[in-house]
Amino acid sequence: MARLFSDEQAKFIEENVNGRSDAELLDLINERFHLEITKTQLKNYKNNHKLNSGLGGPFKKGHIPANKGKRVGIVPKTTFKIGHASYNCDPIGTEKLRSDGYIWVKVSNSGKMWNRWKRKHRIIWESKNGPIPEGYKLLFVDGNSLNLSLKNMALVTSAEMARLNQGGYIYPDAEMTKTMLNVVKIRNKIWQINK
Repeated sequence: MARLFSDEQAKFIEENVNGRSDAELLDLINERFHLEITKTQLKNYKNNHKLNSGLGGPFKKGHIPANKGKRVGIVPKTTFKIGHASYNCDPIGTEKLRSDGYIWVKVSNSGKMWNRWKRKHRIIWESKNGPIPEGYKLLFVDGNSLNLSLKNMALVTSAEMARLNQGGYIYPDAEMTKTMLNVVKIRNKIWQINK
């Protein structure tokens, strides 16, 4: 592989690297040896041969910043402060129809975002029947998530809900869906027995 600099040029670089920027050293080399070396080539050469100019960057030890002791300005007046509510903050009790097809109700202004809102059908169910147990889901018997009457809701296991969704067994006719739910319960029982 061809060398970028001869021994004489390399010695010249080592002798003149201290206290000079890359641009100054580059001009010196190109003038003295009539070369057309680029700044990148010189920088790579210095890195490969562990040559350091000793300049160390724009700030020296003990440097005093230009804005030391000066006031920050009006920034603290305009920043958001803890405890202030945003201008578009929804009050508790606000209801929204979201893109998932459910009505959500704001139940709290504190805590994590996902704990501040709750699905309305869950609130209605839990007010009459208590909390929904782990591993259970609420099924809208007629398939309409906006029909929030208790007659339209049924508590099913996650496995039953999965089978209803897989088979496409949730119909607009509530009686048909209830029938298919019974079929799914029987199939799940058979599967558990044969397991």
